[in-house]
Amino acid sequence: MIANLILIVVVLGVAFAIIRRFITKRQNEESDEKMQVDDRTYTLEMMISFVKRRLDEITKINLYDIGLSEEELKRRKNKKYELKKALKGCTYGDVNDKKYIKELIYDMLYNEYGVNETNVSKAIPFDVPSLLTAQDKFDIILYMYKSEFGYEAFAEIMKKYNLDDLKYIEGESKPSYVITPEEIDDIYEKENFALTFQDKLNVVVQRIYQQYKGYSSIDEIRDMNIDGISGGVSGLPESFLSQVAQTEGDYLSQISEHKVPRACDSIWIMFHGKSIRLAFLSFGTEAELKRVCQNIYKFNNPGQLSDTNGYKINEMKDGSRVVVVRPSMSETWAFFVRKFDVKRATLEQIVKFPGKEDTIDLLKYLVKGARIISLTGEQGCGKTTMLMAMIENIYETMNLRITETAFELHLRKIYPTRNILSMRETETISGQACLDVQKKTDGSVNIIGEVATDPVASWMIQSAQVASKFTLFTHHAKTFPDLVTALRNSMLRAGVFKDERTAEEQVVQVLNFDIHLVKDFRGRRYIERITECIPVEERNEYTFDYRKEKTTEKKIEKFMDNATMFFTKTTNRELYQYRNILEYHDGTYVLTNPISEENIKAMLNNMDDTDAEEFKKFVKKNWGIEAHRDADMMEEEA
Repeated sequence: MIANLILIVVVLGVAFAIIRRFITKRQNEESDEKMQVDDRTYTLEMMISFVKRRLDEITKINLYDIGLSEEELKRRKNKKYELKKALKGCTYGDVNDKKYIKELIYDMLYNEYGVNETNVSKAIPFDVPSLLTAQDKFDIILYMYKSEFGYEAFAEIMKKYNLDDLKYIEGESKPSYVITPEEIDDIYEKENFALTFQDKLNVVVQRIYQQYKGYSSIDEIRDMNIDGISGGVSGLPESFLSQVAQTEGDYLSQISEHKVPRACDSIWIMFHGKSIRLAFLSFGTEAELKRVCQNIYKFNNPGQLSDTNGYKINEMKDGSRVVVVRPSMSETWAFFVRKFDVKRATLEQIVKFPGKEDTIDLLKYLVKGARIISLTGEQGCGKTTMLMAMIENIYETMNLRITETAFELHLRKIYPTRNILSMRETETISGQACLDVQKKTDGSVNIIGEVATDPVASWMIQSAQVASKFTLFTHHAKTFPDLVTALRNSMLRAGVFKDERTAEEQVVQVLNFDIHLVKDFRGRRYIERITECIPVEERNEYTFDYRKEKTTEKKIEKFMDNATMFFTKTTNRELYQYRNILEYHDGTYVLTNPISEENIKAMLNNMDDTDAEEFKKFVKKNWGIEAHRDADMMEEEA
């Protein structure tokens, strides 16, 4: 009995000693943590490290080991799942997930890390403007404008300070589109912001977020309503630096002093059709540029970017198209993000300059008249935007079937009540296969985002003949003959036809109109011309007059005339003519040649009564043509 009591006492004593030792150790650890607070504690690097560690702890903790009630366990599990989902989603460009993570970081820094009015400026020197970098100032400017204008903030800054004007840079002989650090300094001084502690902490949170989960220095600007953004497309790659070091020491010192940009200093935006270099922003290092490239394309797990698979084309969570390339395919890591405004674009918003009223009416009539239309022009000239605006005028009774390389049109977001189905190519499913499937989906109108491959081009021509009421597509051709030749050659390469003339004849029989868009030096986008394709019908012009001739010489002469005509038609017969029905001259749209009688009649036959009557007035007013449709003629005969 006494032995048992002694044993119990010993056990309790040991347990007490262990607990005391644990408490003492914990107190010492807390004391150590407090003692470690110094000038580095509230730097960005230390706070990033803290945030990473805390979020890692939250996502990896085993909730079953900490003795929670059933209700609390369920709540914590849901919160943990929500956090994991948001951490993944924000790397895909989801602005809602980004907002959630930033709010969490804000709470951690304020409530756990002890960031306050005094120490927040150790991360970014808000109180000493002379110590702020151009990037610091831009982050503050963008944050303050975003508080008022939302995702139009950057556009407001650009408009207010004319930042998209051409300007001369020291040392450059020609003007360029660039925003310099000096311009950002000047804007910051003029704005003279009065920042609250909350403002400062939000700017710090954004800086932490973009280094941890975001897209580095482009993170916030990527979310803005701009046309696109790219990086790694200018400046010297790291692979060049060793070459430079061997030959030009002075040049190398200029690079180290950031007088000559590196690839990681390369950030460009597309804004209102202008490609503008942001000289005040940088990724800082090649490694940071690489990190952004490796993360920005990951939505929906498109596969690994590797040396053997040196590029990826994908979309982001918000529908933006992203292209990423890497060495050794390219000389440096680089990315291209193209944003698409899914708001309903109208022809009235897009078509500007004098003469726009008739131009808009003509575009509407071409679509309502069910014409096969190509939209051509260089990259960035507005083909996709124009296509989206024209689709609005397709009759609601028609089912739309869309084929794209990447989902760009997002027509179901714009027209949620219409019968629309979009398909795209994948690594295992070709554009040809998508189009084959579409033939069996009750589609009335085929819309092809870009005719970029031979199989798609050949299928488009064939389906336009038999499978759909009409087709709209985009192409990069510069002239109308170039378009015909490109489509013809695609038919030949795809093996649909062996003879050039036969292939070309099929193309011109299908193609009705081409709308060619351009982007000028100042970034203005407009319709340069609208061209009609008119197939040339073969006529029987042969005669048998040689039979009436009495002499052999005359008979041979007449016969040779027929033979000459035959060989001319066989070898050099004109298959089509083309003429511009609208042109852009000196800032004004001008209607030129009339639409052919055949196309006018076909257009009228595809319109409802109201549109048909308006179109008759249109051709009468502009070209003096009295137009009629088949239904009108039948009524008159009756």
